[in-house]
Amino acid sequence: MTLIKSISGIRGTIGGKTGDNLTPLDTVKFAAAYGTWLKQENGQEQITIVIGRDARLSGSMVSGLICNTLTGLGIDVIDLGLSTTPTVELAVVRENVQGGIIVTASHNPKQWNALKLLNHKGEFLNAEEGSKIIEFAEKDIFEFASVDELGSYTVNSNAINAHIDEVLALEHVAVDAIKAKGFKVVVDAVNSTGGIAIPALLDKLGVTCIPLYCEPTGHFPHNPEPLAEHLKAISERVIKEKADLGFVVDPDVDRLAIVNEDGSMFGEEYTLVACADYILGKNPGTTVSNLSSTRVLNDVTVEHGQHYYASAVGEVNVVTKMKEVNAVIGGEGNGGIIYPDSHFGRDALVGIALFLSHLAETGKSCKELRESYPAYYIAKEKIELPPATDIDSLLSQIQKVYANEEINTIDGTKIIFQNKEWVHMRKSNTEPIVRIYAESASPEKADELAQLMIKTISDLV
Repeated sequence: MTLIKSISGIRGTIGGKTGDNLTPLDTVKFAAAYGTWLKQENGQEQITIVIGRDARLSGSMVSGLICNTLTGLGIDVIDLGLSTTPTVELAVVRENVQGGIIVTASHNPKQWNALKLLNHKGEFLNAEEGSKIIEFAEKDIFEFASVDELGSYTVNSNAINAHIDEVLALEHVAVDAIKAKGFKVVVDAVNSTGGIAIPALLDKLGVTCIPLYCEPTGHFPHNPEPLAEHLKAISERVIKEKADLGFVVDPDVDRLAIVNEDGSMFGEEYTLVACADYILGKNPGTTVSNLSSTRVLNDVTVEHGQHYYASAVGEVNVVTKMKEVNAVIGGEGNGGIIYPDSHFGRDALVGIALFLSHLAETGKSCKELRESYPAYYIAKEKIELPPATDIDSLLSQIQKVYANEEINTIDGTKIIFQNKEWVHMRKSNTEPIVRIYAESASPEKADELAQLMIKTISDLV
């Protein structure tokens, strides 16, 4: 299988050969590199790191290796145990520590795991920082502590409750309005830590929670990426229970998908749209999403008389742009809500609280709310090219072909047509592949646009 090193951490499959998979040795080396980098960044002063994990089967092993490696470097560790990505991000700030590690492979299947690395703000590292850590790991640039200088290890089992309390305390979370509605909600937490956090949050909001796959066993009952094709069980359960809606989260609870009362999908792309619509009505300001996300966020932002900005793909890029333009809300079209009043990280708990607030105050059903927004559809394709292909040059040629259209080049090439259709093409960093995202007013038109770009690329090659 594959071991992937990137600016945000290291990811791979469990078992196999060192350097090819996420083995114990790879885990130790990368944890040591991160700890060493933090010590250098902080002038060798005493370092404390927060660590938490999702419920996947290898989590306890990987987490234990990391904790022992860090204490071996002389770093103090606060272990949150079973947790969520946003819970760890918030805990870094709350505990006033120098960094954090989330042991999770997000939406990847159970054989995968990863170390996601945070800075002292509880935010993902930038490209320069991530590259430095990779260099340390590859060159074995680390030195362990003597026996009298080993770090300490403590456990904090209250981090999820603290996270929930922080969400409930947000100014625009309409706790009383939500309680008054008496919502009934089905929750699919794919047998990971969302099964701990989401029912507890809903209980404090006075929402009746019907748990589905909420035991944090790590045995994922379906593909953990919250896409429509994986969510038949919750769709059926929402209908059977006559629930108002359903919530679906991925294993580390930073993505939120929603199911309408009739079992249809609200649409991951529209999670951010609905939450942004609500916040813009309370606190007007700019919004941000990445170039591959739906244009509906732009439409809704303009309706509120505000300005929308697009960033390069990747959470760290969205956050950077949000800070630059002082956005009131932003995120990604994969159901990732980033709400600065809470923190600069994708957070499904915040998304749930804002969405329920919006639903409660509008008085609409979930499906009625979805139908109040423009209907766009995204097609996703890719084209594999000969290994020697100069993809940057290829994208430049495409820009010339469509020179009469609006073109954005901050991340690959995005062509925005006058009829509001768009297509975004990005090259893979690891393979000779161009990924193609196209949006139009119908699934058929979106697919036609994607196929047109595939033909254009093929003709140019």
